[in-house]
Amino acid sequence: MPARKNQAPKLADAIVAELEQMIADGSLQPGQKLLPERELAVQFQVSRPSLREAIQRLEARGLLYRRQGGGTYVKQELSHGLADPLFDLLLNNPDSQFDLLEFRHVLEGVAAYYAALRGTEIDFERIRHAQLQIEAAQQQGDLAGEANAVTDFYLVMMEASHNAVLLHLVRALRSLLERNILRNIEVLNQRPGVVNRIRRHRSELIAAILAGQPEQARDACHEHLAFIEDTLLDIQREDQRNRRLTRQIRTTPVGPQ
Repeated sequence: MPARKNQAPKLADAIVAELEQMIADGSLQPGQKLLPERELAVQFQVSRPSLREAIQRLEARGLLYRRQGGGTYVKQELSHGLADPLFDLLLNNPDSQFDLLEFRHVLEGVAAYYAALRGTEIDFERIRHAQLQIEAAQQQGDLAGEANAVTDFYLVMMEASHNAVLLHLVRALRSLLERNILRNIEVLNQRPGVVNRIRRHRSELIAAILAGQPEQARDACHEHLAFIEDTLLDIQREDQRNRRLTRQIRTTPVGPQ
């Protein structure tokens, strides 16, 4: 009669699958510390040896890492999967800023739609909190803090969409996205009245998501980004006119005194 197979690997397989799903759907975020081993074993209703085996497998695959005496963490580098020297070139190319805005139309419009459609009350509470963080940074005149808070808002919106691909793509692009937002804020703050309109657009977007109105949320997102893009183009054209005028003045010959 053949010997019975050890059940531990099967338990470990189930734990690996569960932890992978939690990482994929954002329940466990890059850099987040896992619960202590004893608590995790109770949560999964498994033995600690089976749990250890699962964690070791995920460590070997680069999804988790241990700190000596400090617990187990989700790898922070998971959010840097699309890091590339090309990103620095894109950030320093003025035309690429508009390319990124067009790209954001696609991502954020879809995310807004599904956040309104699928978002839970917990998601909505996090969106409200993100809005408060943006307002706090604006009141302090902290442009970098505002860019960080706006980026956090978009990540929360991605999480509320419950689309794992959208969420991880935007996480991977976070640095690029945040620097684009900061650059936009710095330029747009030069125009009186523009900032208030942008705030109103974002408030309308959030209101549509919280009201569970997918199409209105998507439209509000597109209107918000289109206004930013149009205003930036207008500022760019004005700057080009001013530079031409400056060159003309410098090259105009001065008559006899």
